[in-house]
Amino acid sequence: MNDSKTKSDELDIDLLIVDDETDFRESACRYMKRIGFRVDEAEDGEEALNVTTNKKFDVVIMDIHMPGVSGIQALSELMQRESPPKVIMLTGGGTIENAVESIKLGAYDFLTKPAKLDDLARLVKRACEAHELEKENRQLKEVIRRQAPQSDMIGTSPAMQEVFRLIQRVASSDKPVLIQGESGTGKELVSRAIHKSSPLSEKPLVVVNCAALPDQLLESELFGHEKGAFTGAVAAKPGLFEIADGGTLFIDEFGEMSGALQAKLLRVLEDGSMRRVGSVAERKVKVRVIAATNRDLDQEVKDKNFREDLFYRINVLGIMLPPLRQRAGDIRLLAEKFSGPDWSVDEDVMTRLENYSWPGNVRQLQNAIERAKVLAEEDRIELKNLPAAIVESEERPVTAVNAMVSGDIDLETLNKLHVVETYEKCGKNKTKTAQALGINRRSLYRLLEKFEIS
Repeated sequence: MNDSKTKSDELDIDLLIVDDETDFRESACRYMKRIGFRVDEAEDGEEALNVTTNKKFDVVIMDIHMPGVSGIQALSELMQRESPPKVIMLTGGGTIENAVESIKLGAYDFLTKPAKLDDLARLVKRACEAHELEKENRQLKEVIRRQAPQSDMIGTSPAMQEVFRLIQRVASSDKPVLIQGESGTGKELVSRAIHKSSPLSEKPLVVVNCAALPDQLLESELFGHEKGAFTGAVAAKPGLFEIADGGTLFIDEFGEMSGALQAKLLRVLEDGSMRRVGSVAERKVKVRVIAATNRDLDQEVKDKNFREDLFYRINVLGIMLPPLRQRAGDIRLLAEKFSGPDWSVDEDVMTRLENYSWPGNVRQLQNAIERAKVLAEEDRIELKNLPAAIVESEERPVTAVNAMVSGDIDLETLNKLHVVETYEKCGKNKTKTAQALGINRRSLYRLLEKFEIS
């Protein structure tokens, strides 16, 4: 059989072969490497326990009879560890009782010597499949425990249509994504939409908020910890990178991360390597990271508050979310969605909602509608049910959004208003403005010149 074909058919497997018989161990290592496995070796049980302390393996092939720490003793200790590998025991003729004992201790299976290497390789593959299935089950249980309720995104405004287009474009990639926007604009919803549309949609989506945890707890949450790593660490705990392995990790309030954690995160993004708090063992994970922030990370880098190398590593694919005040026509849609099909909303309420500036964006609108429903009589929302800040607010000046809604402005002036608003919102940063408008920098320069915007 062609070796390249064999390798392509094999699973991604880290294998440890433990045997005191040098000839068998070396020939087995050569064979397993040739068919595509990553292989380490140990000559006795004591060395096997040391090797597995510093590296995670999917499958271990281990001889039962070895000098010093026997295979049975090493197996017993391995099975006490968190997420142990699948262990295949090798036994000589006449020692089936020991093999049965190893199964009771937790071994996946056993083979009698002399074992055919192709039979052994097939058994390794089946053991690895079982190991991966158990891992996916653990991940699924943890994700279900942590999963927050999910809402669908809506919006017909040009700004949101551009966001939807970007979501579809970045979803097919496995590169990191940086979502930027004001608080309450729906950054987590965008991350869920990206994951749902990606090839990883059947894998876990795990969410963490950096602003909700102090540094030490955040480090433990992201990377996990070993028993006794710090006060209160009464048991080992996997981090979110391990829980999300093979899937997506959404890091909200990314800009709040401390410098020390930024360095650790950079390493995971570069080569997938991480260590639990209190551990020396390297672990490998393959996770797509989506980060979100309401901070201007460009400026944070210039102010030396954020690592430049991490910013460029995470900002491979960027999405800028528009604030609600720039989403022409979407306020009415969102208000109808939040109120529900059994409720009516007075037209003067809608007018007031569309004229308000919404500093808290979609989240603030949702809270305002929910409050109004509590205060409303029967199933009708009236102006008196809205928060005083909204009812008493002055009407907004002419902007691209409310001008488009009212329809009392020509298209040329509307375009200029939209460019001016976006330019000012982005702090007159031309790169960000071009991204927000969905055009290149050259086109932006032409628009700035055309509309005489300094």
